[in-house]
Amino acid sequence: MRIKVVGTGRAVPAERVTTRALEERLGLGQGTLETVAGVIERYVCQAESQIDLACAAASLALEDAGLEPGALDLIIGGCGVPYQPLPATAPLVMQRLGLADGSAAAFDVNSTCLGFLTAFETAGRMIEAGQCETALVFSSEVASRALPWQDAPEIAALFGDGAAAAVLRKAGPGEGKVAASLMRTYPSGWEACGIGSGGTRFDFRKEQEAFTAHSLFHMDGKELFRLTARHFNGFVDTLLDRAGWRRDDVDLVVPHQASPFALAHMARQTGFAPQKLVDISARFGNQIAASMPFALDVARREGRVASGMKLLFLGTSAGVSFGGMALEV
Repeated sequence: MRIKVVGTGRAVPAERVTTRALEERLGLGQGTLETVAGVIERYVCQAESQIDLACAAASLALEDAGLEPGALDLIIGGCGVPYQPLPATAPLVMQRLGLADGSAAAFDVNSTCLGFLTAFETAGRMIEAGQCETALVFSSEVASRALPWQDAPEIAALFGDGAAAAVLRKAGPGEGKVAASLMRTYPSGWEACGIGSGGTRFDFRKEQEAFTAHSLFHMDGKELFRLTARHFNGFVDTLLDRAGWRRDDVDLVVPHQASPFALAHMARQTGFAPQKLVDISARFGNQIAASMPFALDVARREGRVASGMKLLFLGTSAGVSFGGMALEV
C-alpha cells in the first residue's frame, strides 16, 4: 500500500500517578509494585473522558499534518475498550471535531491492543481503493478502570490512560509505503486475558453475580508468555520475509508497550538491539491500543523518525493475536 503518515498526535490526562504513590495508597512496601511491574508512573483520567483524549490527540495530528478537520473523509477508531458498547466511538469523535453530518465515514474496529494497526490497514486499503483521500485513525484508552487492584495489584499497576492518532494519505512516488502487514491468532489463549462483562456473555438482570465477577480485567501472564515464547519469533520472521527485509534493515521498532519487562524480553527474543526499540512503558504504562501510535508520536517528535527509514510495528493482543506492520516512511 502506498500510504503515508502525514501527521501524528498524542494526549494524556492531567493527573500523573507514580507507582510509589500507589504503593502507599495500597499499604505496600516501597518498591513492591515498581519491582514487579517496572512502571514508574502513568497518567489517569479524572476530569477527562475517553472522547476528550481522542479529540485532543486527533487535533494535534491534524495540526501536525497542516490540515483542518474538514479535510477528513474517513475516521476509524481502534480502541481496545470503546466509549460504550453501542454506537461506535468514532462517530462521536467525528462530531466533537466539528465535522458536518455526511461529510465523512466513521466507524470502529477492535483487535484489542492491536486496534491501531487494524485501523491503519483498513484505512490504508480504503485510500488505495479510492474510497477516501484523507483518513484519521485513533486509539484512545481509559485503561485505569476495571483493574484488579485487590487481587492482582502487580497487573493493575501496568496500565495507564492515553490516546494517539495519525492522519494518513496516499503516498507519492518515493514517499513511503506499507511493505507488509500480518496478523496471526492463537485462540487457545482466548481465556488468558480479558474482561468478561459488558457484552452479551452475561445478562446483567439474570446473572448479576456472574456479571460482577467478570467485570474486572484479568490476565494469565504465564499462558501469554508461553504462547509468545513459542510463536512470536517465527511470526516476526514471516513478517520480515513478506516485506523483503532483513533484521538489519529495520531502523526502528515501534512495539506495543505491554510492560518494561515484556519489551526487554521482546528485544532478546527477536534479536533487535534495545536502542532500536521505542520504549516508553515505564513512563506511561500499558495504554492498550493507544500504546503503538503513542510511541510512534513520541519517536517522531524526538527526531527518531526520518524520511526513508524502515519502521517495524510489533505487538500482541488479547485473543491471543500477534500483529505487525513494516512501514517505509
